[in-house]
Amino acid sequence: MTRRLSIARHGEADAFGSLTDTGRHQAARLGERLAAQPIDVIWHSPLPRAQETAAIVAEHLPGVPVLDAPELIDHVPYVPAPGEAPSSWAGFFDGFDDAEASHGHALADALTRRFGAAGSRATHEVLITHAYQVAWLVRHALAAPPVAWLRVPVANTGLTVVEHRAHEASALLMLNDLSHLPRHLRWTGFAAAPP
Repeated sequence: MTRRLSIARHGEADAFGSLTDTGRHQAARLGERLAAQPIDVIWHSPLPRAQETAAIVAEHLPGVPVLDAPELIDHVPYVPAPGEAPSSWAGFFDGFDDAEASHGHALADALTRRFGAAGSRATHEVLITHAYQVAWLVRHALAAPPVAWLRVPVANTGLTVVEHRAHEASALLMLNDLSHLPRHLRWTGFAAAPP
């Protein structure tokens, strides 16, 4: 049985964790894009920015249940050993102690146990979560080393699609696709290319 996961980071949020106007527009565009798909359920992180995004997406998917999944909570899934992380991450992990790293990795294990394998029936699920969790699920689907999550780009409402099939390797079908967003609603984290 094929379990298809359409995974997206929440819309743009403010410093307090609530969606901005841009974030609400991003979420609506994501909902429009998913409206033609046979979606069985929308799962979301318990944090407000993910809950709000899921609610807006659900407006375009009438009748689809919207459920909380604590495994989708925002956290650092893996703290790399010294020298293991790309140089662009230098200093980010300063101050993480062993207990914090272990707790984050335990949460990441719970995430992949719940969403990292085929189920007992064919489903198409939407996951509204956070950048690090999208990256971790991609890393898991590709069977890449744990540190690989640091190299996965994730924009607000970027759509990533993973399929899990029984007795087969998982497949990454789409990564951080922003084609549902007009240019002014896109953010990649990179400066615009010079003209």
